[in-house]
Amino acid sequence: MIVEIVTGADERPEVRVVDTDDLSRLHLALGQVTDEEADRALRDAGLGRLEDAETGSLDTAALRAAAEPDADVADWAQRWDAMVESARGGGWVTDDGATLRVHVESAAGA
Repeated sequence: MIVEIVTGADERPEVRVVDTDDLSRLHLALGQVTDEEADRALRDAGLGRLEDAETGSLDTAALRAAAEPDADVADWAQRWDAMVESARGGGWVTDDGATLRVHVESAAGA
């Protein structure tokens, strides 16, 4: 799954959740936006925030709500839970489970 922040209508950054069925990976992909624009777009979308140029924090419940309607695989919920547990094992989930920390990559490499 990829959370993309790209330049949208009127040159304003927009957030899109794509590749929702691929729960083997999760990252934040930034297009031609500044870190400040990416942070603002994530906050405005209610999905999280940019911690720094390499790490983002995503609201677990908001990300699931944004991704699940586009899911096309029958066992998506189980795959989601497995992804979160895997991230937890790697130290990428807050203790309360409310936030997933993710790597930031260039959208060109997504």
